[in-house]
Amino acid sequence: QVQLVESGGGLVQAGGSLRLSCTVSGNINGIRAMGWYRQAPGKQRELVALMSLLGSPIIYADSVKGRFTLSRDNARNTVYLQMNSLKPEDTAIYYCNANSWGDGYWGQGTRVTVSS
Repeated sequence: QVQLVESGGGLVQAGGSLRLSCTVSGNINGIRAMGWYRQAPGKQRELVALMSLLGSPIIYADSVKGRFTLSRDNARNTVYLQMNSLKPEDTAIYYCNANSWGDGYWGQGTRVTVSS
């Protein structure tokens, strides 16, 4: 089992920044990829950024390229999503995801609200 705990969401004005954190615990040795997804009201959950722990390039959704940065701190078992130049359309619940031996694990989500 893998547990994910997110933090860092909140309310911010357009143009502002937030950093989301996702700390992973449990059986982490099998994790091969981690990333962030988001779900806006009335919309399907979508990929924001995805990192393979095997060295492949990070994947970003076109809508966040150049504004969001995914990174990780192995010592803290934590991945971060730095979000800059936020727009109202970035408003959503953001979920951390880990893929371990083909099984997907999700955090509880953290809400991001961007006001215009």
